This record gives sequence, structure tokens and C-alpha cells, in this order.
Amino acid sequence: MAVDGKSEPLLIRVEDFEYHKGCPGCEIDRWKHDHAGIPYKSLMFVWIIVLAASLPISSLFPFLYFMIDDFHIAKREEDIGFYAGFVGSAFMLGRALTSIAWGTAADRYGRKPVIICGTVSVVIFNTLFGLSTNYWMAISSRFLLGSLCGVLGPMRAYASEVCRKEHQALGLSTISTAWGLGLIIGPAIGGFLAQPAEKYPYWFPQGSLFGRFPYFLPCLVISALALVAVVSCYWLPETLHKHGKHEKFDKTITVKVIPIESGKVQVSEPESPSCEQSLLRNWPLMSAIILYCVFQLHDTAYSEIFSLWATSPRTLGGLSFSTSDVGEVLAMSGFGLLLFQLILYPLVEKSLSPLNITRIGAALTILLLTTYPLIAQLSGLRLTLLINIASTFKNILSVLIVTGLCILQNRSVSQSQRGAANGISIAAMSAFKALGPIVGGSLLSWAESRLSASFLPGSWMIFFILNSIEFAGLLMTLKPFIALPADS
Repeated sequence: MAVDGKSEPLLIRVEDFEYHKGCPGCEIDRWKHDHAGIPYKSLMFVWIIVLAASLPISSLFPFLYFMIDDFHIAKREEDIGFYAGFVGSAFMLGRALTSIAWGTAADRYGRKPVIICGTVSVVIFNTLFGLSTNYWMAISSRFLLGSLCGVLGPMRAYASEVCRKEHQALGLSTISTAWGLGLIIGPAIGGFLAQPAEKYPYWFPQGSLFGRFPYFLPCLVISALALVAVVSCYWLPETLHKHGKHEKFDKTITVKVIPIESGKVQVSEPESPSCEQSLLRNWPLMSAIILYCVFQLHDTAYSEIFSLWATSPRTLGGLSFSTSDVGEVLAMSGFGLLLFQLILYPLVEKSLSPLNITRIGAALTILLLTTYPLIAQLSGLRLTLLINIASTFKNILSVLIVTGLCILQNRSVSQSQRGAANGISIAAMSAFKALGPIVGGSLLSWAESRLSASFLPGSWMIFFILNSIEFAGLLMTLKPFIALPADS
């Protein structure tokens, strides 16, 4: 209003929705406008699909040591970790090469077709990996699985689009939780079900299919779960707008009141949301992606190292665990992670910003990993109890970090760029994660050859290097490196 001949800005909330008949994106927008609640049904299907896509990624780690040994490609026992690293990296290399293309396709043709193609590829190529008879077949099937499973990027975009803004953190948390559980339950399935003819001879005789292919059963179970996910895609609604320019807008306009004598008002419109900058010049997005890559390099190297270290003999500094022992540890970690996400994560997310969640998770991870070499010196019940607790907390912290960074990435771009942005994120992250198993396997082989070194012998050096990577990520969460999106 005018006060003493001066004008004051008056803010008026204006909502104007223009819907196009037959456009799935408009239908989702209409549903979000009419329903303030959480879309539990859609998030349930999101959870199932992401879980199925994530299970194969690390399911091989508990039995990879034995699989490489069966291929007879390593001349020395110490070289097994080296060869195992390349099999573990093949998936991420394939995903790094194709993720941008899958993200662009999701922006052009829709989220749902890309999600279906990726889930079907899990059914086919994960099954072929379980039937591998030599080293090169194992690497090829893993590479093709990574190349064709372009699910994660479109699912991130989908989870943020199917929810109202106040529920986006929950939607992306659903992605992170399902993905984190898959990276834990997958190895548990691999640990329990690998080599079934040796563990369960009554059910799986040596001459049976599973006796001739000792690593087929865990892959078959995961492929069956992926087939269920393919069927669930039928009920997954599309969120991409199919009428060109997205004409729904929700804006705040500023009305400037001119002195009463003129009898006029001037309306100042906001800039059009269609004015989008290049993704590579979007520093809030790119800084979050770079930071995400560093933490994912750490997590992948840790996953590779933990399973190989746990199954290595005591004489080489390992824990002498069987694949079943590793499976039990990872299963307990998955159960603890699920309880945390269902009960405690909503409270954490409300009280802390995404960036602070990432910082706290990184700092606590460094403290936790410092205790691993000390835990390895124990035996019996104390070893089992502490390694289960440590593994559970490690995976909880990893999911906290990933969720916080995914929220920052998706808030940095508009819907029309979200698929491509997540494609860039997945491609860059996959390139780093492709290095993880190679780095992890090579580090383990190197560390096991220097057990008598005076400086950080054996496993002490492994976890020191992992902590160094995590500390570098922690430093990158500080200004001036990190930039936050405008609405964070």
C-alpha cells in the first residue's frame, strides 16, 4: 500500500494450472495439486524396482574370491584380489559409458520405458553371469549388465517428480534406502547361496545344475526378484510431460503499488522458468556430483575390500570368514539400515540440512573405519558382535551421505533437465566406482604382501587409505567448493 506517497511491494500467491488431456506429467501434477499426502503406492513400486536393480551390483563380492580361484587365472593366492577387481569394475565401467544416454532418453521418451529396459537387462545378464564358465565370460556379462541397466538416474528423477516438494526428501530417501539395502542384501544373498552343493548337499547334489555352476543360485534368485520388478513396472505412472513445453506454473508475483493519484498498478512478473542454463555450468549441480563421486569411490572400494578382507585367511591379516559368515554380517547390516530408515531417518532429515547430514556422516565414517584393524585382532563372539555393529553403522552412514547429496542434485535443476542431470551424475559416479574395485583389490593384494612393514602394516594401511579418501570428501563439503541450490 502507499504510505506517505511511497510504494511498497505487495506479494500475492498465484497458482495457475494448465493441463493437457492425455499428458501423463499433467495427470501427476493434478494429483499432487489435489492430494497433499505422500504417494505411498508409487514409492512402493519405486522401492521394489530400485532394490531389484541394485542387488546384482555387489552380490558377487562374498564369492568373487572363490570364483576367481575356480577360474584358475591367478598364479598366486595374493593375485586373486587383483583379478577380482576387474570383474567388480566391469559393471561400473559399462554404466559409466551409457548413463548419460539413458538419462537423455528418459527426458525425451519418458522415465517408464527406460526403467523397464533396465530392469529386463538385470533378468537376462545377471543370469548369464551366474552361468559363467571362465574369467572373460564373467567380465563380459557384468559389462553388458552395467551398460544396459540405466535405472538409477531415471528413478531419481521419477522419485522427485512423483512427490510434492515437501515430500521430495522422502522420495529420494526411498531410492537411497532401497539402493543401500540392495548393496547389503545382495552380498548377503551371494554369501548364503553361493556354492550350495558344499553347504546344502542334501538339497543340491554335486552332480546337479547348481553343483556344476556353484555361483548360479544367488544370481537366479536375484533375477527372479528382478522379474517381479519388471511386472510391477506396469503400475508405475509416467511423470514426463508429453506436450512440449511444461505449461504448469506456480509462481509468486510482485505487485508494485503506484501512488494513488495515478490509479494504476504495475505487476512485475518473474523470469520464465524455461530459461535454463547448461548443466555443465550449473555449479550447485556439478559440485554436488563431484562430491558424490568421491564418496562413491570410497564406498565401492570399501565394499570390495570388506568382503575380500573378511574371507582372506588370518595369516594374511583377514578374518577367515566363510561366504556364509560374510552373508550373516551383511544381512544384519541390512536389517539395521532398514530400521534406521523407517524410524530415525525422518527425524534426522527434519533437524539437519542435506549438506550437514553429509558432513556428519563423513566425519563419523572416518572414526568408525579407524577401529576395523583393532576389531580384526579379536576372535569368537567379540569379533562377531563388533564387526556386525561396525558394518551396520558404516552402511547407515553411507546411505545418509548419498541421500543428502541426491537431494542437492535434484533441487539444482528443473524437470526437463532432471533425467540428463542424473545421467551425468550416474555416469561420473560409475567411472569412479569402476576404479573402486580395482583400487580395493589391488590395495588388498599389496597390503597382504607387507604384513611385516614398520609403517601401517597389513590392514592398517588399507583402512588408512580409505579414511584419506573420506577425509578429502569431507573437506569438499566446505565453501568455496560446494555451492547450494537456491531453494535448499
